[in-house]
Formats: sequence, C-alpha cells, structure tokens
Amino acid sequence: MRFLDEQAPATDLTYGDVFLVPSRSDVTSRFDVDLASDDGTGTTIPVVVANMTAVAGRRMAETVARRGGLAILPQDVPADVVAGVVADVKGKDPVIETPVVVAPQDTVHSVLTLLGKRAHGAAVVVQDGRPVGVVTESDCADVDRFTRVAEVMSAEPRVLDAALLDGPGGLEAAFDVLHSARLDLAPVVRDGRLAGVLTRKGALRSSIYSPALDAAGSLRVGAVVGINGDVAAKAKDLLAAGVDVLVVDTAHGHQTKMLAALEAVRSVDPDVPVVAGNVVTADGVRDLVSAGADILKVGVGPGAMCTTRMQTGVGRPQFSAVLECAAAARELGKHVWADGGVRHPRDVALALAAGASQVMVGSWFAGTYESPGDLKDDGTGRLYKDSFGMASARAVAARTAGSGTAFARARKALYEEGISTGKMYLDPARPGVEDLLDEITSGLRSSCTYAGARSLAEFSERAVVGIQSAAGYQEGMPVATSW
Repeated sequence: MRFLDEQAPATDLTYGDVFLVPSRSDVTSRFDVDLASDDGTGTTIPVVVANMTAVAGRRMAETVARRGGLAILPQDVPADVVAGVVADVKGKDPVIETPVVVAPQDTVHSVLTLLGKRAHGAAVVVQDGRPVGVVTESDCADVDRFTRVAEVMSAEPRVLDAALLDGPGGLEAAFDVLHSARLDLAPVVRDGRLAGVLTRKGALRSSIYSPALDAAGSLRVGAVVGINGDVAAKAKDLLAAGVDVLVVDTAHGHQTKMLAALEAVRSVDPDVPVVAGNVVTADGVRDLVSAGADILKVGVGPGAMCTTRMQTGVGRPQFSAVLECAAAARELGKHVWADGGVRHPRDVALALAAGASQVMVGSWFAGTYESPGDLKDDGTGRLYKDSFGMASARAVAARTAGSGTAFARARKALYEEGISTGKMYLDPARPGVEDLLDEITSGLRSSCTYAGARSLAEFSERAVVGIQSAAGYQEGMPVATSW
C-alpha cells in the first residue's frame, strides 16, 4: 500500500479519514478475486467473528464457517461447553443448513420462540425423524398461541434428497427445483430422514463461497484462552476439543503476563495458529512474536461497545495502528488481524489494504439471527439483540463468577471499560449474518477490482490510499431521499 501523495501523514488516521484510489485494472469480474487468507487459519474469506459472548456462539460459528469465515469462542465459556460447541460445529454439513425443528404436537408459541434463532424464516415439522410439514411465521399469524403446529403447518412438504447435492451441478439443480416450485426453502433428507434444509439463497451462496474446512473436511472454529490461571492446561483442553485456532486474548496485550501466557501456550506445542493481542504498535508486535505469536490482534478502543478511549485516553486510530503493526509483522513473516472499528464494507477493505490478513467483526454481527441472544422488540416493532463489551461489568462478572471471594469479585465490578447493554438492531434488509457477509464480500471484491488485484496479497500491495476531510467522507454517503 502507498499513500496518494507518497508521504505518510503526520497524524494517525481512522478508517473514516482515508479512501481508496482507483488504479488501472484488468480484473473484469468480481468473481475473479480470491478472498482466501494466507495466514494459516484456512479461511476463504477474511472475516473473523470477534470473541464476544453476545456475538460468537455455535450458530454463528457454524454459519460463518460454512461461508468461509471463522468464529472465535469467548473465554468466559466453560471448557466442557466449548468442547460441546466445537463438536457440534464440526458435525455440521458444509452445504446443508441446520434446520429449526419442531414436533406436530408443539404449540405455535414454541414455533415463534424458535424462528428467530436462524434466518430461514421457517421450521421443519418432524415426526420419527422424518419431515412431515413446514411452518412459517405467516402460518402462525392471528392464531391462538396454544394452537398445535399440526393445525397450521403446510403438510407433505416438497423435499430434496441429499444425493442430489452430492452430484455435479447439484446446487443448480436444487435451486431450479425450489425456483420451479416457488419455494424459498425445502427440507433435505438422507435415507428418508431429515438431514437439514436448503434455501434458494443458500444454494446460490454455496456456489460462490467455499467453506472453511479442516484437514478432515469439518468446519473450522477457534477459541480464546486468557492470560490468567493455568494457561497451558486451558490451551491443552481447547486443543483436545479440536479448535483450529488458539487466541490468547486480553485488552492490553503488550504486557508481561501476556508474554508469559504465550510462552505457556507454546510449551504445549500447538499445531495450530496462535493469535495474541491486543496491540497497536510495532514494539508490541515484535515482543509478542518473540514470545510465540503467529498472528497479532490489533486494536485498542475502536469497538462499538468499548469505552476505553473515553475513560482512559488510551488507544490509537485504527487504520494507522493496523498499517504500522502489519508492516512490523510482515518483516517477521507474521500476520495481523484488524480488531474493531468496522462499520461498513469499506472499512473491511481499508483494513486489508493496510495489511491485515483478516478483519474481526463484533457488534456489527450482534444484530443478526445467528448471534446467541434472544430477539427483543423495542415497542415499535423493531427487533434487536443485546450486545455488551468484553471489558464491561457484565462480562467481567460472568468471567469471574465462582473465582475468588464475593468481596474480591465485587471490587472488580467497580471498574469497567465497556458498555454492559447496547441495542443492536436487526437490519430488515439484512437480518442474517450471511446477508452481512454478502454485503462485505461484495464490497471487498469490488475494491480489489478497482485496485487491479486478484488476491488479498495483491490488494495490499497495489492499494493506493488518500486522506480526506470529514466533508469528503460525508460526500461518499448515499442519499436515500431527495435533498
């Protein structure tokens, strides 16, 4: 990457301070761009779901990995629960999607409670392992909530055989079946028993995205180990559970305890990438690499739920932090993840132009069907989910529950650097995480074509970045109505 005037600016920059300049390009199609990362994590799109309790759970991990990304499970989840989540994710099909399942005798109330767990908009009614109906939200409208599902479902649904998807041209053939039948979704069966569901959009996406798979062909997932306690033992437990990436995480990564934690993780000789952070300087990168990190997590203060900069004055504008840290990591043969501060697809492209191998997304994904929280109505009909920072009082309380005395936990609760409750509204046009991935990767592919790049490595090398005023940023925003 180079700056438009060839000179680095005198002040640090955020994503909003910069823009990409188009260059001569012979890349004629967005689909000619390869979005796979080269940092050893096995992703086929450069998107990592941040290790936030309100964001990264089993549904999120499965869905994102199916589209080529990676979710990092947070550290305040018990080891046995992490092991269960990892096993669950790795047991999912890379193409066939996981259904919402109900029984004929279940109530409409149960259906409405479960529909918000996934973006399909429908539940499959199953009896003795076989699909006997499909029920949607519209089927449940103006119906007593204690009505049985059998009374409102569409019986004898059109089903797809999994063998169709296994053959050449299977996705297009399945799409054609759904399109001809004017169906958005159909149950998929294997030997007559429910194997999952396929949507029309899902068939299209599976023809565009490549799943992030491990050597055994299972979906990839990562997990966090903190810097306190028996770090080596925790790392062993996560590796035994089958995680594909270990993240050693703390808000202030450039500290002695982090270096000791990295050495402890390296002592168990993990055969997976080790990520550590967070840092915002070249010195931090060099120290963590010398202690054993393969990838550095970059960002202090840019997250939507983070109050660190306002409370402490500590942090750094994210674009400049990524640019400096990526350059230092590259000299050592390592990589960085840009963690926080992305609010639009342009920000993802700018982070990658600055040299990041992946971009971590947190709160942006909290307002989706796949995040762990329950859907809530704000009283006006708008749906949202709660989000909160991982240094907030809420997260700290969950992380320290059962450790130390009540007095010691109460002392810690006096201090927080994050929002404990934030509303993340679902975008009616993009309510699922896959919708957001479509938006992000579409924008990123276009950015690469403007730069004349067919890969992320070429994009970082060829990108030309200019500096703009606040008015310049505002000028680039679309206007939905006349001015």
